[in-house]
Amino acid sequence: MNSKSPKLRIGNGYDIHRLVENRNLIIGGVKLQHPENLGLDGHSDADVLSHSIMDALLGALSLGDIGKYFPPSDQKWKNADSLFLLSKVIELIRKQGWEVNNIDSVIVAERPKIQPYVESMQKNISNTLQIDYRFIGIKATTNEKLGPEGREEGISCHSVVLLEKKE
Repeated sequence: MNSKSPKLRIGNGYDIHRLVENRNLIIGGVKLQHPENLGLDGHSDADVLSHSIMDALLGALSLGDIGKYFPPSDQKWKNADSLFLLSKVIELIRKQGWEVNNIDSVIVAERPKIQPYVESMQKNISNTLQIDYRFIGIKATTNEKLGPEGREEGISCHSVVLLEKKE
C-alpha cells in the first residue's frame, strides 16, 4: 500500500430536482425565469449546480455527501441558500488543507436557456469559493427530450472538481 499522500484529488457530484409550481428557479445562486413559471423543489433552495459542486468537493476527500452535513430532516436547512451551504463546505475542505484547482459542471435542462446566466453563476460560485471565476466551467445541454430532464420534469447537474493539497 502506498502511504504517500496524493497532491491532487478529484471528486464527482450529481444532483437532480423536480420542477414544480410556486417555487423559485435558482441555479448557481441566480434566479432564472422558467417559461412555465416553474422552480426546483427541495428542502433548501434546490440549486442543482451548487449541490453538485458541494458533493464533488466532499467526494474528492471521501467526506460523504451534502445530506450528511445538511440533512433534509433538519428544519434549520429549510429553504436555505445553497451558496451559503457551499461556503460551509469550502471551509471544511480548506480546514483539511486543500484548495480548489478547477471545477467543471454541466447543467441538463430543456428550458430555460442557461447560457445567458452562466457568467452570473460563475461569479456567484467564484465569490462563494473565493477563487478566480475562470477556474469555474459551467456548460448547459438539453437531454434531447429524453428522461426526466427531457420531459421537463426536472433539471440536473453533473460536476467534477479537482483539489490540490496546499503546501
